[in-house]
Amino acid sequence: MDSVTPAPASTRSRDLLQLAVGYLLIMAVIWSPRAAQRPLYILAVAFIVAATWISFDGWTSMGLRATNFLRSLWAPAVALVLAAIAIVIAIRYQTLHPVGGFLLYLRNFWGYAIWSFAQQWLLQAFFLARLIRILPGKRYAAVVAAAIFALAHLPNPILTATTLVWGLIACLVFLRYRNLYTLAITHAILGICLAISVPGPVIRNMRVGLGYLTYPRHHPADLSVYRFDLHHS
Repeated sequence: MDSVTPAPASTRSRDLLQLAVGYLLIMAVIWSPRAAQRPLYILAVAFIVAATWISFDGWTSMGLRATNFLRSLWAPAVALVLAAIAIVIAIRYQTLHPVGGFLLYLRNFWGYAIWSFAQQWLLQAFFLARLIRILPGKRYAAVVAAAIFALAHLPNPILTATTLVWGLIACLVFLRYRNLYTLAITHAILGICLAISVPGPVIRNMRVGLGYLTYPRHHPADLSVYRFDLHHS
């Protein structure tokens, strides 16, 4: 799993430039006030789409395939077990705040489920794929990808820690099975579990960057934050 055929120097330079610009744009969105977020978000999406088209490696390489879907379903299964344990603990300590009703769950969390897929695509298909061509081994690439994924969740300590662990596990699982769909499902399960089992003021309703710093101290729990606005409100 760790052997890598060295990429040409020109390809590595291109990948490094794409990584740097893409990550800087993402961080700019996260740390910008709401008024500047939308144009920066559009710019970031446009750049990442263009970079993906320029260095397109195929759908299989990005994990957008049915192969190994069943073999990697153990990951969502483990996530469900962990989520059940976390919910039991949350009930015990009276921190569980479900939205109430299946339809309300769909309304509030469908956006987060899609966002989970988008984050996994960014982590594996954009960052990890390029880091593999730049760094001397796939495991090094997985560690670096997990680190930059976690840094994007600063200064939220809970999300930074959990995304560091999850990012590394997700990269290693992806390298083994090369299937993005089960990782997105796993991400959605864990993220939603975290949102409903940890009090909103503690995790600041899953906000990161400037949104975390400007979060009102007595902000009520808001389960409608799972949209494509990087959790600023």
